[in-house]
Formats: sequence, C-alpha cells, structure tokens
Amino acid sequence: MSMNNEQKNTYVKKQILIALLDLLKEKSLTDISVSELTSRAEIGRVSFYRNYQNKEDILKEESDRLIKEWGRLYESNPESSPESLFPSLFDFYRDHKEFYTILYDAGLSSIMMETIIGTIQILPEMPNLEAYMKSFWAYGIYGWMLEWIKRGMPEGGNELKALFAFARQSNKNNNTQR
Repeated sequence: MSMNNEQKNTYVKKQILIALLDLLKEKSLTDISVSELTSRAEIGRVSFYRNYQNKEDILKEESDRLIKEWGRLYESNPESSPESLFPSLFDFYRDHKEFYTILYDAGLSSIMMETIIGTIQILPEMPNLEAYMKSFWAYGIYGWMLEWIKRGMPEGGNELKALFAFARQSNKNNNTQR
C-alpha cells in the first residue's frame, strides 16, 4: 500500500516522536543528537529538518496536539459541563501518563506550561484583570499538575476535584475562624 505525502509526513513525525521519547528515557535532551534521533527513528536527517527546527519542537507539537485532542473530546461530549472541565483534563493527562511523565522526568515540564498558557490564551490586549485571572488559573493548573505528576498521578480527575473542593472549604473555614 502506498502512502500519499500527508500520510508519509504523519508517519515520519510519529517515528521521530517515538524515537525521541524512547531516547529521553535513557538520556537528557541535550545529550541526544539529531543524527542519533533520526537513526533511531529510521528516517533521514532531511525529514527531521523538513518538519522541525529543533528537538524541543517535537515535544511542543505533541503537547499541543494532545491538548487539542482533549478539547475536541471535551467539546463533543454531551455530558461535558463546567464542573467536568478539570476532572476531564486531569483524566486525559493520566490517560497519556507516559508522555507527561517523560517530559517531567526530563526536566521539560515547561513545555506543558507553555501549552496550558497557550490554551488559556492570555493576550496582551486583554484588560489587566482578565489577564491576571487567566494567569492565576493557568499557573495554578500547571502547579497542581506538576505536583500530581511528581507523585505518580495517583488520583483520577474526580478525586482531584474533591480534593480541590475540600481544600477550598478548609480555607474558608480557616478564614472565618480568624
């Protein structure tokens, strides 16, 4: 079966991603050469440079692809609601635990942060309060996610939602006792 150019390119990108994730289990990103990566992926260096400027671009592209996939799934689910947003997001990250754990272990969690901030869309032309509120949520989600990944992602989305509600209630109780 022959592939068209788009299918070939999708195949090449997938091979590069798989090879990079495998190599990141063994060594740091800076210790992985493009030659080693393309050799592991069994593709030519030209194919790498046709698609990417650097190795980080591979991981950024996958992080962005995954968050868009989650968005499509969330939007197309008739049971989605504002209350299910965070549980859904955390469950999705947990479903893709290997990718996010490799990013974390490789010290590349800033890629997740960039994706979250990009998804929340903090724009320079926004009123300050809106930008600050979006920033608060973006970095809060990122911080919560980072600690959760560090601990092995033990809870599911609904468990995390319950923990968040408990923390919020405990904070309210502490504030009223003062």
